[in-house]
Amino acid sequence: MTGQFVAQTPQDLVSREKLLSMSGLEAMQQMLSGGIARPTISGLLNYRLHSVEQDRVAFRGAARFEHTNPFGGVHGGWYGVVLDSAMGCAVMTRVPKGHWYTTLEYKVNITRALPLETEIEAMATVLHAGRSTAVAEGQIRDLEGRLYATATTTCIIMAG
Repeated sequence: MTGQFVAQTPQDLVSREKLLSMSGLEAMQQMLSGGIARPTISGLLNYRLHSVEQDRVAFRGAARFEHTNPFGGVHGGWYGVVLDSAMGCAVMTRVPKGHWYTTLEYKVNITRALPLETEIEAMATVLHAGRSTAVAEGQIRDLEGRLYATATTTCIIMAG
């Protein structure tokens, strides 16, 4: 995870003012390079930003034992958080300076059980970005290309 650091305290988080002073793409590039802290949830759920370009981001990570349900499978919430994060960050690459976004809704389809400690890539792509809404899709695949989950989201884009 070279170049990235996780916020350890509330003071480590990037300020709203700093985020609004950059375009979303600039903010995501800063996060990738370690210029601003990645969200604490990514440390808790063991995923990290891997690549950023306009309309597209990728995360890498692996579910661990602490991310399992009572039956020992990866909890559906893990897939949801990773995909919501990836799709939201893809949308972020289209957010203009002085604006921010939030998720309005998302849907996840889990296609197969993910073995623990399997390195995955969550790739997300923007399908549409207008002045006030954006739509994106995402997938979780292992590094051999096996599909584990798909998702879609709608986000709202608002002035800061």
